[in-house]
Amino acid sequence: MRGDVEWILGNCQVWAIVGLSDNPSRAAHGVARFLQQHGKKIVPVHPSAQTVHGEQGYASLADIPFPVDVVDVFRRSEDAGQFADEAVAIGARAVWFQLGVVDDAAYARTKAAGLRMVMDVCPAIEWRTG
Repeated sequence: MRGDVEWILGNCQVWAIVGLSDNPSRAAHGVARFLQQHGKKIVPVHPSAQTVHGEQGYASLADIPFPVDVVDVFRRSEDAGQFADEAVAIGARAVWFQLGVVDDAAYARTKAAGLRMVMDVCPAIEWRTG
């Protein structure tokens, strides 16, 4: 998994962040800002489709009208697998499940589809320790 962490951080520029809203008390808000400050384009994905950190939000991954490199999931483990499957469907290159988000079956499906994937990891932490 370590190799996938480094590859995603080094090669993925467009990050669709599932669960990102304009609520600054949520972890997704801070991680999105961190990624943006490090040159990544963030794409908020939330049912309310809010604009966050100046970026247009979309209600679903399928609504994003341009290619996405990585789908970063800030949802409970029991809900996360559907977003991994949607990442495959939209042609993303990678899936990132945040700290505390684990779904071994989704991991296996995603890897079998040829995508890079990490689980239970925070990109902001990895960036600092990488």
